Amino acid sequence: MKNNSITLIDGIRVGHAQDYEAITGCTVVLCEKGAVAGVDQRGGAPGTRETDALQTVHLVDKVHAIMLAGGSAFGLDAASGAVRYLEEKKVGFDVGVARVPIVPAAILFDLGIGSSKRRPDAEMGYQACLNASKSPPAEGSVGAGTGATVGKILGVGQAMKGGIGSAAIDIGAGVQVGAMMAVNVFGDVVDPDTGEIIAGARSKKKGKTPLADSMKVMRRLAKKGILAFARGNTVIGVVATNAKFNKEEATKVARMAMNGIARTIRPANTMLDGDTLFALATGKRKADVNIVGAYAAEVVALAVVRAVRTAKGAGGIPGIRDL
Repeated sequence: MKNNSITLIDGIRVGHAQDYEAITGCTVVLCEKGAVAGVDQRGGAPGTRETDALQTVHLVDKVHAIMLAGGSAFGLDAASGAVRYLEEKKVGFDVGVARVPIVPAAILFDLGIGSSKRRPDAEMGYQACLNASKSPPAEGSVGAGTGATVGKILGVGQAMKGGIGSAAIDIGAGVQVGAMMAVNVFGDVVDPDTGEIIAGARSKKKGKTPLADSMKVMRRLAKKGILAFARGNTVIGVVATNAKFNKEEATKVARMAMNGIARTIRPANTMLDGDTLFALATGKRKADVNIVGAYAAEVVALAVVRAVRTAKGAGGIPGIRDL
């Protein structure tokens, strides 16, 4: 079977773990041989760990995993499980007396759909690492996408199920780019080829289209000046390439890849979202950062669409197939 996911990239493995009763989970992107990393964070409500280490003026130049998790800020604990897993394998930044695994993380808010008392923790993060493989990862309502929802401008009761999706492209000369995206956004998800809304806030009006169109709802709510039901969102993800880049170039790829979010999520990067995107460069292939960045945006867009198209309904929130 052809691999069109992020695990196509050399040195990348992906593992999910989830609690279906609590409707939450986490996803680890492992790069145990080390990958040069960058990050771009544009939403106004982020929850992250170790992102400062990825700044170009700082010492650490490689990471060993990225953890994506539900559970809001509580879910950052899942990264500790990945740290334990990697330490047991003697993987990490050599500080002389120990090897310290570098595991940046980002979380999304899914506490409103399942149990707010059970969140991804270190044990779940460790299990995700045990589950990691080079096979194409499961998509939809698994891992960090288990409790993801989209279109919450009218409240979670009128939202639709989000999820996690992946995509990859071979852009030629042996250079590959892939993405893994967990989609849990305030706005709607649109097909970038047609502009059609494919998942988002559902309308209550009989005889109308089943989707309300969040941008139109925002115009109606403008007089009130506040989006009362829109808290608890965020799209988080990872792009990876087998190209050889330094931290500055990896950061540029992450920034360009954010354009894929803008193409598929409307509106994007709001103060109610914590949109965060990591970029990993694992290989030795020479490549132009502009070309890789352009295609990183393409695979992000593909992965976002796949996340909602493969999501199954949960917690009373329907997926695309349920409608």
